[in-house]
Parts: sequence; C-alpha cells; structure tokens
Amino acid sequence: MVERTCLAIVLAAGEGTRMRSVRAKVLHQIAGQTLLAHVLTAVQEAGGSMIAVVVGPDASAVSSEATRNVPDAEIFVQKTRQGTAHAVLAAADALERGTDDVLVIFGDTPLIRPQKLRHMREALAKGAAIAVLGFRPNDPTGYGRLVLEGSELVAIREELDATPAERAIDLCNGGLMAFAGKTAMTILNRIGNDNRKGEFYLTDAIAIARAMELKAVVIETEEDDVRGINTKAQLAETEAALQQRLRKAAMDAGVTLVAPETVFLAADTTFGRDVTVEPYVVFGPGVTVEDNAVIRSFSHLDHAHVGKGALVGPYARLRPGAKLGADVHIGNFVEVKESVIEDGAKANHLAYIGDARLGAGSNFGAGSIVCNYDGAAKHRTDIGKGAFIGSNSALVAPVTIGDGAYVATGSVITHTVPSDALAIARERQVIKEGGASRIRAIKAVVKTKRGAAE
Repeated sequence: MVERTCLAIVLAAGEGTRMRSVRAKVLHQIAGQTLLAHVLTAVQEAGGSMIAVVVGPDASAVSSEATRNVPDAEIFVQKTRQGTAHAVLAAADALERGTDDVLVIFGDTPLIRPQKLRHMREALAKGAAIAVLGFRPNDPTGYGRLVLEGSELVAIREELDATPAERAIDLCNGGLMAFAGKTAMTILNRIGNDNRKGEFYLTDAIAIARAMELKAVVIETEEDDVRGINTKAQLAETEAALQQRLRKAAMDAGVTLVAPETVFLAADTTFGRDVTVEPYVVFGPGVTVEDNAVIRSFSHLDHAHVGKGALVGPYARLRPGAKLGADVHIGNFVEVKESVIEDGAKANHLAYIGDARLGAGSNFGAGSIVCNYDGAAKHRTDIGKGAFIGSNSALVAPVTIGDGAYVATGSVITHTVPSDALAIARERQVIKEGGASRIRAIKAVVKTKRGAAE
C-alpha cells in the first residue's frame, strides 16, 4: 500500500456502570493490559501515525493510560454523551488538520487485529469514502444489518427499523469504520439527530455518503475482532478468546505447551525457540523466555527474563526485575525479585532472593533468604561467582559474599565474607547428657499440678 497518513480516533468515553465497577470500562484488563492499551497497540501497528483519544468528563485515569501507551496521543473530551458521531466530532480539531485515512475504533474492542484495520485502509486507498467492518454471527439478533447492492454498502439498518428481508441478512455491523480524510468532515457534519434518542449516530454516515455519490464498502472479519465489552462476563469471555489466540501463536512459533488450556499468557510474552511450558503456568506482563528454557508447573512470572536453557519451577515465582542467565535453576517455592541470577547459578528449593546478584555457578541453599528490607528501605546483596550459601542461612543486606566463599548452614551473615572464605555465624552446639529426661520429668510435674488445680 502506498504510504498514506492516518488519524486513528479511539472512542474511550464509556463508563464501567454495567461492569459494577468504579473503574472506567476501558481500564479493565485482559492478558495483562488494559482494553485501551490493546486497541492503541492495534491502531499503531495498522499505521495510525496520529492518535486521538476521546474520553468522558472526569476521565483523567483514561487520559493517563492513553498517554502512557502513546505519549503523543491527543486527548479530547466528549462533555455530554450524544451518540457515536458526536463522540468522533469531539476530535474535530484533529480531523480538520487533514489526513489521508481516518480510523474510528472503540476502546472496548481489544481483539481487533491490525491486519483488519489495514484492510480497511486499503479499501480507502482504492477509492472508497467509507469502509465498515462487518461480521457474520451465529445469531444476528440485535445487530444492525449491512445492506449491500453488489459489492457496495448502501445502508446500515438497525434491527428495529429493518424489514423482514433485511432482518434475514446475516452480515452485521461491527461498529468500526474508516473514512477517507478528504470527505470525512463533510460527512460527519451532515449527520443529524432526527431519531428516537435525539443522538448523532455514526451509522448514518453511509446514507449521507450515498447521497453524495460516494462509495462505501464492507470489510468482513471474525466476530472476535469486533467483540465489545460491557459486563464482567463479557470481559471473561474476551480474555478466554484472547488466550486462545496467544496460545496458538506461541505453539505456531515452536513453543511446547503441554496443556495449552491451563497456561495464561500476557499479550507481550516473548518466547525463544524450543521453549517448554508445563501445565498451570501464569505469565504476567513483560516476560521473555529464551531458547530451550523449561517453565515447570504452577509457576508465576511477571516482568522477568529467563535465559537460555534455564529451568524454572515447579511452584516458582519470578517477580519484576528477575533476570536469569543461561542454564540457571530456580526450583520449587523459590521467589526472585529485582535480582540477577548469573549463568549456571542454582536456587533449587525454598528460598527468597531479592535485590541481589547471584554470581555465575553459585548455589543458594534450601531455606535461605536475602533480608533485603529493613522496614524503611531496600538494600542489595552481592554474591560472587561460585559461592555456596548453606541451607537455612540469612544474608542481612547490604552485604557482600565474595567469589568462591562458603556460608555455613544456619548462618546469619551481617558482614562481608571475603572470597574463598568460610563464614560460620551461629551459636556453638551444646550437649547436656540426660537433659531430655529431666525436661520431661519437670513437664510431667507441672501438668499434674495444673490438673489438680482445675
């Protein structure tokens, strides 16, 4: 397609009322991102070089989310809700600057794929004034019907206004539209509110374009692409649909998902080649897993990086800032946060590593922890190459363990351990012969006296 400029207008003024939530509808999440973030990603990938987001009044959180994802996005406020065309015209200042294509997308349609938006733009490049996204649901009841004459769209008929013949049409309006920039404002400004609700409907644009002898066309897509969200039930259904897409894409790319239906991915999860993911693993946002790594069952990863050939889990938790090198082992019930685990290092069971570096080839024993928080601030621990941290040890940060150092089991380390040194920080064991018998005898007497008193 010839390079064309594109303005994407994202309508994000919907409330969360039907979702029984004080949070704006578009700020609810699926696959680790807000609905709005999914839509903004899609329009950018479809070539939307200018993005306008239309929000409702008192929607600072929505505005912040928009600019967090697209820093140069323009925010426009629809002060009163008077229909979809009225919402688009809230961004009139952006429209009047001129552009080749105008995409109008709803902020609660997170499954829209960039390629479908590109197909709409291609239709504009071939001479259409309007391109409408349509779909064929199993049950078209309640949807507006797309009335065609040959290959051209002549009307969008709401079901209440449709004739019996029009109700028999199974091609339905998905709501998303694209306008040729040179005629967009003329069409939008001619939309009136002579209807039962007194609102300005974007669907009226088709009749207006026809009256202007302009061409309107339909781009067909799958129902999921135009799936809107108004309730928590629909949110869950959309999450499930997106997870199916993400799992299939991962497997098509060569990832082995042992039980795909039990694995939950984020929209930005990145896998290398020959990765294996066992059942019941959850990937939060910002996770990269490199070649040949294995993620075992019941592990949870969030904003973490897993190196080549690493083994994680089962029951491991990688929190934000966890960075594992090649061939690292993070075993069952091990939690890692804001830490670099260098190549070949191991923490195989029951450990916490936070705000630390675990040097290459080192071993972090079972039951050991890094004490990184003093109640007011976090402190770092540095563990050198080839060091050995014995089981049930506590490293009180800030502290450094040198290369090749050995921390004896059960130690509480509060000072630097030099390289190749042995650190023992525990009380000396004391044996008192017969002591156990004496303790039992004393306890028996106490128990008898307590029983008599009762």
